[in-house]
Amino acid sequence: MGYKIAVVGATGQVGREMLNILDEREFPADEVAAVASSRSQGTDVHLGETKTLKVQAIDNFDFSGYDIALFAAGSSVAKQYAPIAAKAGCVVIDNSSLFRMDPDVPLIVPEVNPDAIDGYKKRNIIANPNCSTAQMVVALKPLHDLATIKRVVVSTYQSVSGAGTAGMDELFTQTRAVFVNDPIENEKFTKQIAFNVIPHIDVFLDDGSTKEEWKMVVETNKILDKDIKLAATCVRVPVFVGHSESINIEFKKPVDENEARDVLREAPGIMVVDKREDEGYVTPVECAGDFATFISRIRKDDTVKNGLNLWCVSDNLRKGAALNAVQIAELLGRRHLKKG
Repeated sequence: MGYKIAVVGATGQVGREMLNILDEREFPADEVAAVASSRSQGTDVHLGETKTLKVQAIDNFDFSGYDIALFAAGSSVAKQYAPIAAKAGCVVIDNSSLFRMDPDVPLIVPEVNPDAIDGYKKRNIIANPNCSTAQMVVALKPLHDLATIKRVVVSTYQSVSGAGTAGMDELFTQTRAVFVNDPIENEKFTKQIAFNVIPHIDVFLDDGSTKEEWKMVVETNKILDKDIKLAATCVRVPVFVGHSESINIEFKKPVDENEARDVLREAPGIMVVDKREDEGYVTPVECAGDFATFISRIRKDDTVKNGLNLWCVSDNLRKGAALNAVQIAELLGRRHLKKG
């Protein structure tokens, strides 16, 4: 006997990726419902290579009888429909930012804080973290266990897919316009993204940081350790899929880079590719479509007492969103919703 799963936002990038990953990981589902806005009702989406699902409209979708709903439709949809699903007895795993900092909603990365999922019963809702936070804390967790992290300085290089289909379309359109000498038009991004980088993701806050940078700070504190100090600079780059991060870590205890490398190699969800030679590291092109968070360029930072630098790359549509949500569903099943 398997689970009944609803994927809300099934026609979007992350929703489609959730359907792919449910199939790839052979999630034990007897039924999967594809749910989206009424505009998409009747649209075909695919669950793996052989199964086609008809999209159902969320307006009149009945969540009762479903075990888990994976929400990938944004904060406005989650605000309206996640409580309805939760009240109907369906556990919501939400990819939006809406519930992340709610003290009654666990914010989960299964490789990092699996025990926190036990608090889901307060609201029947579990939050999925921001894409840039998710891959970073996967890398930080084993190192924190090794030597206790004191401070992190991270610069992100985030792909346009983090801004949805419109972001990918704008990069494609602007790149083509450059080559044919057409006018460059900005709609999704504040400045030209083709052949450029933009140090601005989400809205600006009063202290000069952006909301994306704020998210990395508060989410890391909630997921990993409230005492970790973190400074982030989040940058949009002209890459279609895959977020990269340059991470500088200061520890409370001495850290040997070889020991750190060995610990990371043994950690769940991580692949270490770290050769000090041409091509001995991973870039977004190589990580796209993969489950792993890749770590490269591990080296000592002698400017602080116990410092380490590393390079972290992951598919933001997968570990940063859809994969993490499915992994949460798997964890929830193992610990609380056992079937059969």
